[in-house]
Amino acid sequence: MMLSNPAVMVLGRDPSHRRCRINGYAFQQDAIVSFKGWQYATFYSFLQSDAPSDPLYIHLARRRLSSEQWEVLVFRDYPQTADDGHNTVQMGICPGDGTIHLSYDHHCDVLRYRYSVRGLASNPDKFEWSSSLFSPTLDYLPGLPSTHPHFGYVTYPRFGSMGEDMFCSFRDGKAGLGNDHLYLYRGSTGQFTYAGAHLTGIQSNPYVHGMEYRNGRFHVTWVYRGFVPYEGWDDPLDMKHKQQAGPNGAENNHNICYAYSDDKGYTWKNGAHQVVADLKNGGTITNDAEGIVAFEIPKHSGLTNQEAQAIDNEGGVHVLNRDTTDGGDHPTWKHYYRSPAGKWTQRPIRPVSGNSRGRLAVSKSGDLFVILPNTAASEMHILKASKASGYASYDEVWKGHGLTGEPLVDLARLEHGNVLSLLVLVEGEGGSRERNVAVLDFQL
Repeated sequence: MMLSNPAVMVLGRDPSHRRCRINGYAFQQDAIVSFKGWQYATFYSFLQSDAPSDPLYIHLARRRLSSEQWEVLVFRDYPQTADDGHNTVQMGICPGDGTIHLSYDHHCDVLRYRYSVRGLASNPDKFEWSSSLFSPTLDYLPGLPSTHPHFGYVTYPRFGSMGEDMFCSFRDGKAGLGNDHLYLYRGSTGQFTYAGAHLTGIQSNPYVHGMEYRNGRFHVTWVYRGFVPYEGWDDPLDMKHKQQAGPNGAENNHNICYAYSDDKGYTWKNGAHQVVADLKNGGTITNDAEGIVAFEIPKHSGLTNQEAQAIDNEGGVHVLNRDTTDGGDHPTWKHYYRSPAGKWTQRPIRPVSGNSRGRLAVSKSGDLFVILPNTAASEMHILKASKASGYASYDEVWKGHGLTGEPLVDLARLEHGNVLSLLVLVEGEGGSRERNVAVLDFQL
């Protein structure tokens, strides 16, 4: 059955005159999320004009889920100027104290972070929506000093709820030479603690598809990118690694890996339930850890980084990525799936269209939705694989035009309200360069 056309709600203008897009990237976890009957979305936009030299500002929007009217606040105290697609904005909500957390503007940079007053998301009716509800930009996480050794070289921050608490993670290091660090925020104290480096790259760096805490288990999947030395790579002032592609690019991505934790990220196990890292005793997951590789995929096989992960309510692990291991030069999108019993399988979905990454989402009934962009044609396709069929086929249930970027999904809205809510970029009509940040709501 095809999906009906969605409700479309425009939040603001997307910058379209920079060299790099800065909204709508798969590694934003999360940029749209629901909590206690309200929905929140964050993005960059401008104040006056969309000129390449003008700064951008973080916008944070909220609405009641029963309404299509959004309130949007702007953090005017932080102008964003780097024309770099890595420098997105991420958001997290801690269920225990109702705080909203934002981290932004990173590509091997000092930490930039702010958080709200307690109770803002728990009792939103009690607060007039204003940037004054948030701290200024900080270079540390509350509970830890700014001199903490990993706050000076941050890339790809992400947040996620963990029961009443919340996690934060980010990469420390450059492409091909980096580690991922894990921090835990306690809703009872309003403080972060450092858990450790859960993923350490050896002459490589891990690129995470996603991190999700569900039913007491913390899941992470990732690929590795091997490092290729280049002239000046060991110079502390070297900036070549900040290029959008290379010198250590996606051609060096390899292997799809998996690990999980049942104690909020301190002890990690492989798919065979063997401990591979004990962070409390200084351990970490390294490339050669036993049993972490779910699929051995060699370099130069079309594998991308940070595409998508989703966990279903039974503990099944779903990964979206692409490779050329079935033959040919053109990659195919694939569904890599670990059943609740621990068996990994992979199935082809369709040939990849363009360079943009897709997204996965699991409905209340356990059906899988695969959201695939075709940026070259300004299209977005939604496919459905039913749980009842064992995810045996991927049937297109909607196709939209005039859409670009990489779609982002409100997983909480889908789980609790059975509405597929997407944060997307909508192109202007008639060949206009104008783009808007919008939310699409599909009633399932």
